[in-house]
Amino acid sequence: MKFRKLVFVSVLAIVLALSISAASDDRKDDVNDATIESSEYSSAQGRWLLQTKRTRRVTCKKFPGICDAKGSPGPQCCKKKCVNILTDRQNCGKCGKKCKYNEICCKGKCVNPSFNKKHCGGCNNRCGNGEYCVFGLCNYA
Repeated sequence: MKFRKLVFVSVLAIVLALSISAASDDRKDDVNDATIESSEYSSAQGRWLLQTKRTRRVTCKKFPGICDAKGSPGPQCCKKKCVNILTDRQNCGKCGKKCKYNEICCKGKCVNPSFNKKHCGGCNNRCGNGEYCVFGLCNYA
């Protein structure tokens, strides 16, 4: 048992040492690159800033028509996001109306699919005449 612990600790120490040395080598390469190209850029930080890509998110608050585009999650804009208020649990029926954890949004209303006869197990799954919705399954009484 002591031998296993000794081997485990030794392997762990070797892996830790290798990862630290690899990280320090990467940093040295970055510093060397920055000093070589110092005529073009004033510091490594400035070089890093020039390499980052600046992406701008197009929000529906500034451009409301973007929600009508093909592939959009929905036609309404709620909190700078395109949503479908008929099916979105966080914006059910109107912006900001959240459904409870055991409810889903069907046709803009929060319903419990475990016991709702009109939405049994999911939206628009109606149980037949004389059937009841029990835990999301239509059953006869």
